This record gives sequence, C-alpha cells and structure tokens, in this order.
Amino acid sequence: MHQISVYQPDLSDKEREYVLECMDSTWISSKGKFIGRFESGFADFVGAPHAASVCNGTVALHLALLVLGIGAGDEVIVPSLTYIASVNAIRYVGATPVFADSLPDTWQVDPLDVERRITPRTKAVLAVHLYGGASDTIALSNLCAHHNLRLIEDCAEAIGTRLNGRHVGTFGHIATFSFFGNKTITTGEGGMVVSRDAAMDKEVRHLRGQGLADDREYWHDVIGYNYRMTNICAAIGTAQLERVDDILRQKTLLAQRYREALAETPIAFQTPTAGELPSYWMVTILTPTAADRNALRDSLKIAGIETRPAFHPAHTMPMYLHGHDRLPVAEDIAARGINLPSWHQLPDPDLERIVSIIRSFHWSTP
Repeated sequence: MHQISVYQPDLSDKEREYVLECMDSTWISSKGKFIGRFESGFADFVGAPHAASVCNGTVALHLALLVLGIGAGDEVIVPSLTYIASVNAIRYVGATPVFADSLPDTWQVDPLDVERRITPRTKAVLAVHLYGGASDTIALSNLCAHHNLRLIEDCAEAIGTRLNGRHVGTFGHIATFSFFGNKTITTGEGGMVVSRDAAMDKEVRHLRGQGLADDREYWHDVIGYNYRMTNICAAIGTAQLERVDDILRQKTLLAQRYREALAETPIAFQTPTAGELPSYWMVTILTPTAADRNALRDSLKIAGIETRPAFHPAHTMPMYLHGHDRLPVAEDIAARGINLPSWHQLPDPDLERIVSIIRSFHWSTP
C-alpha cells in the first residue's frame, strides 16, 4: 500500500546545485559564502536587522537565553503545550520553567495565565508560536514591558507567520527559528537567532563560535560553544529561501482544502489569533474525544497514512511532573489533537484518501 508521510522536505530546485558548489570549492564546514547569504536573506525575509545561523533550533534557544543573562534563580514562563526543546533550553541555563496554560481556540499560550504566574523571580516569557499560528505577542509584549521582563519568541514552527503585518520573531527582545527536515524550509538540521540589537547579535556570534575573540587568533575569552551552521546546510537553506513564498502559498492552499473537505465533520481546527496570517506548518485537528483521536489515528495508520499526536504538555513529563498545577486546556488539546500530513506538495489523490477516511469515521458521543 502507498504510504503517506506526515511531512516530506522538498529539495527539488537549486539545493543540489548549491551543495555541489560547496563541495567543489571545498568550503563545507562553518565558513563559506552561503553562511552570510542565508543569514542576510533570512533577516530580510522576517524584517529583522540581525540573524545569526546556528546548527539547530534547540541551541538557538540556548543562546537566546544566555545572551539575555538568564540563569540560576530565574524563572521563565513558557507554555506547557510545546515541543520539549522550548522547556529544556530553560533548564540548560539553570533557570526554572514555569508552565502556563493555553487558549482553547488558538491553542497558543494564554496571556492572562502568564500574568498570573509572574513572581519576583520571573525574568522572561518564552512565547511559542504553535503549529504555524501566532501567539498574542501584542498582549505579551505589553505585559513584559509592564513587568520589566524579557520576551523570547520561539518561531520554530512559524516561518512565514505574520501578526498585524509583521513577521513573528520581531516583537520580542530575541527570537529563534528551526530548519529541521520537517520545517517549512529546511537545512536538514539548523536554526537561526534573530534580534533587533546589534550587541545581542554580536554576543550570539561570539558564543556560537567557541568564544573566539575578535582581535587575537585562537584566543578564547569566554566559555563558548560549537553551535555553528555548516556552509552546506546554509547552501540548502539559501535555495529553500529563494522559493519560500511559493511554499507558503501551497501550504495555505492545502490547509484551506482540508478545512473545506472536513467542514461537515465534528472535528475542530486551530483558530487564528486576531490579526494573524498563519503559515500552516502543521494542519492539526481536534477530535471530539480522546478515544476518537486514538481510534482515528489507528484507522489512518491501517490505510498507510502517518499522523502525529499533538505535543504532550511538558508539565506531564517525568522530569517536569512534580510541583506543577493541572493545566486543563493544554491537557485537553494534547489528548484530542492530531497532526495530519502537511507537506506542501501532498498529491491530490493522497489528500482525497485522507479526508475520505476522516469523513467515514464513526464518531463517539463526547
């Protein structure tokens, strides 16, 4: 049976040409022309003055926290409904994650719940733009300004997402992106740290390159990290970025077709935040019940269709389980959520097969 994957990277344009150029030039490691080309192109795309490439999205978060001076004794408020990297990075710097609940319609972090969790130890809010949607960074920015907190935006799932005409990642003090193989554009593994502050950008570059001093060869003046992106990865990213608008257009069309085809079913889709232009990284649905979710995934699996469950809330995982409140909205979304096949070139017959199975599914009574 033909298998339908939940995601596939599209490397069908100039990716091979640019990678071969790296190989022919022998610039295959963390130096070469594609590094700067990808960084400047991405900065232009999101509308930020500074963008520093790194080897993945998790280390981007680590560096963002480091350059903001967040460490032991500090608290960082983060949505529990997120990929675990958002939370683990807080622990990397010795800080404490404080989990906030989500909104039932947008599934993004609830600004009112964030405000309730602010204490004298709170240093920052880490806002995650979930599944290609946008957190209410207007409300979060105002909240952080009022309480003198730092706002970090995790945009790993939101390449191309805009809020009130601005790309996400340009509202906070610093932002991070991921280019993993299942992201809207990919470098295989890779990430970016975006900021409006030249000093922050300089420190990110300093730390990502083993803390190498600017003015003395092989002299390292701080404890740094080997977090650099390779020229080969940047070459792939450059090719991807050249057609990102077309990729986003196709992803929007796919999401619209899912919504239209499943309009008569009892499933629910993610609601955009006010002023949001989503990028639809993952087309995600909520079934009426958790039992329906599991049974529907089984039916799709039997038909050769891969799906993913919505993220498990971080506060329910063993290393973060103790001492945290229940977060009913995040837990409910996680129990009922399914990521459907979402790559932008999903063939029409595959889409029809997916929606046919969902339409014919026998739903239980909530």
